[in-house]
Amino acid sequence: MPELSQDAERARVPLPFGVAEVTGPSMVPTLHHGDRLLVHYGARVKRGDVIVLRHPFQQDLLVVKRAAERRDGGWWVLGDNAYAGGDSTDYGVVPDELVLGRVRFRYRPRGSGRRSPLAVVGWALSSARPVLSGRSASRRLRAR
Repeated sequence: MPELSQDAERARVPLPFGVAEVTGPSMVPTLHHGDRLLVHYGARVKRGDVIVLRHPFQQDLLVVKRAAERRDGGWWVLGDNAYAGGDSTDYGVVPDELVLGRVRFRYRPRGSGRRSPLAVVGWALSSARPVLSGRSASRRLRAR
């Protein structure tokens, strides 16, 4: 159920930005296993943002979810993949102090087998993009 690699957490670095790596399928189709994220730590969160947070029951575990709704006591968060689980439907509202930051940008590392010039150009055009609030492919978020 982990969403980010364990070494993705920002460890006492004074910069407000850090890099994290996605593991797991809960944010597909927005994010995929192996994607790298630029996280803006301490950023203000609004409905629809993709955020990094500490798991409420296992606080050494970091997860990435979409902030679906503000509720009493914190944020209701959902994964974009309804079949993966591991979101507020399992553990309830996430308190504000567990929300670490907002995802600003994602890029996919280049595959080792892609060496042709056309493959490199295709990777360059599709690998990097901002992660915006309104770009959710999730029907779960739009239906609420």
